[in-house]
Amino acid sequence: MEASLLSLFTLVLLVGGGVLTAGQTGPSFDQNYYITFGNDHIRSIRQGRELRLAMDRSTGSGIASKLTYSSGFFQMELKLPAGNSAGVVTAFYLRSQSNNAHDELDFEFLGNLPGLPYTLQTNVFTSGVGNREQRIQLWFDPTAAYHTYRILWNPHQVVFFVDNIPIRVYMNKVNIGVGYPYQPMQILTSLWDGESWATDGGRIKTDWSQAPFRAYLRSFEINGCPSKNSNTDDQQCYTSKYWWNEKQYWKLNHAQQIEYEAIKKYHMTYDYCSDRSRTPKPPPECPQ
Repeated sequence: MEASLLSLFTLVLLVGGGVLTAGQTGPSFDQNYYITFGNDHIRSIRQGRELRLAMDRSTGSGIASKLTYSSGFFQMELKLPAGNSAGVVTAFYLRSQSNNAHDELDFEFLGNLPGLPYTLQTNVFTSGVGNREQRIQLWFDPTAAYHTYRILWNPHQVVFFVDNIPIRVYMNKVNIGVGYPYQPMQILTSLWDGESWATDGGRIKTDWSQAPFRAYLRSFEINGCPSKNSNTDDQQCYTSKYWWNEKQYWKLNHAQQIEYEAIKKYHMTYDYCSDRSRTPKPPPECPQ
C-alpha cells in the first residue's frame, strides 16, 4: 500500500505539477549573468539561451548574476550530469557578498552512481550560520530533461520549489530570535567536485575516467528586486509593488501545503530538525 501510494503521488506530481517549461525565449545568458570561473569549461548554446557547464580534474565552472537582489522569485532550469556522477555537485543558490556573516539559500544536487536516485540537499544560512540541511530524493531522473528549480524569497518566507512543487519552507521567525536572510544576494550556478562529502558521506569518490561531467542550464530571466545597497537590507524591495511580496505569497496555499507534506512524507531522507545527534533540542525555527 505504501509503495502504491508513493507511485500515485509521483504520477500526480509529474502530470499536475507543471514539470517542464519550454525555455525557448527570454534573455540570453550574458544579459543578466557572467562567468565566475572555468571560462574554457563553459559553452554557449542557442545564441546564449542555453549554457553547458563542465568539470574535470583541472576545474569546474560557474556563473553569477551581474546584480544583487533583496527579494524575488528566482529560477533556473537545469539538466544534471548523467551516468556515474558520484562526488559531483551541481549548485543553484543565492549568496550575499559578505565573506563571514553571509546569508545563503542553497540547492545542491549530489551526484550518485548509475541507477541510484539523485539527492537534492537544501540549506539556509543567516548571518553566517548554516547547518540547516534537508535532503530529499528526487522522484524523476533529473539528467534526462530540464526541470525548473525556484526560490521564493520575501520578508515572510523562503520557499524552495521543484517544478512548482514546494519542497522546503523557511518562515521568518525573527520575533522569536531566529535568523532570517535580509542581506542582498547574488544568484549563482556552479558545477564542482564535492567528493569529500557529497555521495554516501564521501565514501564514494569521483570517478575521473567519466570526466568531463556536464550540466546544462537555461532560463536566464530574473524576477527580483535589484538592491541599492550591497551590505544591508533594502526596504524598497519588501513592498507590495513587487508581486512576490503580495499577501498570497506570505504562506503556502492549501494545495501547496498538501504537496509539501507529501514531499516530506515520501521523499525526505534527512532533516536537521530531527537530528538529535547534532541538536539535542530542536532549533527554535523547527516544529517543537
